[in-house]
Amino acid sequence: MAKVVSCNISEKKGEIKHAVDSVVLIEDFGIEGDAHAEKGSKRQISLLGRESIKKMEDLGVQGLCFGKFAENLTTEGIELYTLPVGTKIQIGETIHEVTQIGKKCHAEVGCEVARTVGMCIMPKEGIFTKVIKGGVVKVGDEITVL
Repeated sequence: MAKVVSCNISEKKGEIKHAVDSVVLIEDFGIEGDAHAEKGSKRQISLLGRESIKKMEDLGVQGLCFGKFAENLTTEGIELYTLPVGTKIQIGETIHEVTQIGKKCHAEVGCEVARTVGMCIMPKEGIFTKVIKGGVVKVGDEITVL
């Protein structure tokens, strides 16, 4: 079963996200109270799998708490980066559409992980979604590909 293992937010851009018990997702906006939420954006929610974080730990990177890669939702049990753009997923009571796989690495402007290790997993294995149906997402919520 695929599930959410951490919900993460930051009040200001450029800050490492911190874990919270649950988040409120607003349709076509993102997470209430998160600095990266933006109406109409195609990158409203960022997701990264615990399995991807483990790959970095296996390279010897230490201190990788959830949110360190600026992901809103840390998951387990699903290879997020294999979901094609346009795929719809249900997370708890919310529905998302996958809008982007990976992103440009920002090592030159402040990605601590990439500067330290020489690479970061988020640009290759993180995904972004648009909120189709809002609601509450909490740790332990099931993730289903629709």
